[in-house]
Amino acid sequence: MKKTFLYSLAVLASVSLASCNGDYDDWANPQTNPQEASAAQYGITFTAGPEAECNMPDEDGVINLVTVNSTDANVSGYTLIDLKVNGEAIESGEIIGNNIQVNATELEKILCKQNKSRASVARDINVESKVSANLASGDAVAINTVGQTTGKLTPTPTPTIDEQGYYMLGEVNGNNWDPKNPVWMNKVSDGVYQLKVTTEKDKNYFKFYEGSKFESNNWDVINTGVMGCEKDGSEDASGTIYYTGDSWGTPQSMVIVGAGTWIVTLDMNNLSYSVGKPILYMAGDANGWNHSDVLNSDDGVHFTGYMYLNQNGFKFSTQPNWKGTSYGADFDTAPDAGNIVITEEAGFYQVDVDLSAKTYTLNPFTIGIIGNATPKGWDGDTNMTYKPEERCWELKNVELTNGEMKFRHTNDWSLSWGGELDNLTTQNGPNIPVAAGTYDIKLVVNWAEGTAKCEMTKKK
Repeated sequence: MKKTFLYSLAVLASVSLASCNGDYDDWANPQTNPQEASAAQYGITFTAGPEAECNMPDEDGVINLVTVNSTDANVSGYTLIDLKVNGEAIESGEIIGNNIQVNATELEKILCKQNKSRASVARDINVESKVSANLASGDAVAINTVGQTTGKLTPTPTPTIDEQGYYMLGEVNGNNWDPKNPVWMNKVSDGVYQLKVTTEKDKNYFKFYEGSKFESNNWDVINTGVMGCEKDGSEDASGTIYYTGDSWGTPQSMVIVGAGTWIVTLDMNNLSYSVGKPILYMAGDANGWNHSDVLNSDDGVHFTGYMYLNQNGFKFSTQPNWKGTSYGADFDTAPDAGNIVITEEAGFYQVDVDLSAKTYTLNPFTIGIIGNATPKGWDGDTNMTYKPEERCWELKNVELTNGEMKFRHTNDWSLSWGGELDNLTTQNGPNIPVAAGTYDIKLVVNWAEGTAKCEMTKKK
């Protein structure tokens, strides 16, 4: 099969091997060999291998990635020390003759993981090889020349998107692997399918299936369209899809951990899946209509979020970019529904939504600093001001003393932030140490663990 791909490689080497003539070496007087020799000194070149241009799949399971040559008759061969693709090590690399070979499946997995997609499109690739040159005398020299090229690899074509859609079988929505009553997913965009599911166990196993291969109660037909993950019982909540006949392996069952309500997404464009809690997005004049504010839920009915709102209108939506169900005034879901307009003054609020009752409530929300380093000590908050144009909380010219502090909301410990300033954690995070001085403080809170960040500028 003709293969198409140009590879990048950087060649370094750092190994010196002593010659072996059968005699016992004198360790106090070791043999010396030329170290860090130039590749040019031995006429060594590194070029794209005979399969340097490659469209997967590979017929023999091996890709000849790089060819190493020398014009010096004293160079009898090469030893591969290390091989990386886009910075990630390849364990299967070896030199056969003059060619550096890699396992085709391992290489493809690395590229798909790096791009978070199994889509069969050309991927840029950079290769770094570390080798030593073996001399006819039995010695070895290290090569210190670095050479780089660029190339592309196209992953194996994946199954076409099934026009009849996809369904789930397993411990979701009471299905319990019943082959007569599949749990059909909803198409939310081209190639992307989603479903709100409920679970009842500590571990809930499931798989995806192609709709065109469903035949009620016939597992022989159903299993021709099965899709799963790499490792049985994976609790990763996201990952790469394996399908029937996949060269990577046999599709295994995914697991949703815990009882509750979840949103399961299947992306057939990139052959990936994810499991997460239900989310509502808020898009409105206050955030530029860009769905950047979210409300979270445990049951898919009651949602809570924290956001800045003004009186110029907004809507709630189940998907970003208006691709899901959108709720306007009076929770009308019609495309031409009017915007929700608050009567309260512009400000930052805790927003609680009940989709079953079609209601929302707003509660003013503040964030302040508290601690023995702050003006009110541990007895009260020094409130910050929300800056909508910067989407951050701010406190200017605050006098702090030697001690500790934390951030918390609305004079309540039910939601607080502490720890490292560039990676604040919620609830039970460590106190933040403070040196006495006058500070400007900016706090960015994105409502996901590990995403809150603080900037404390000491002015004097």
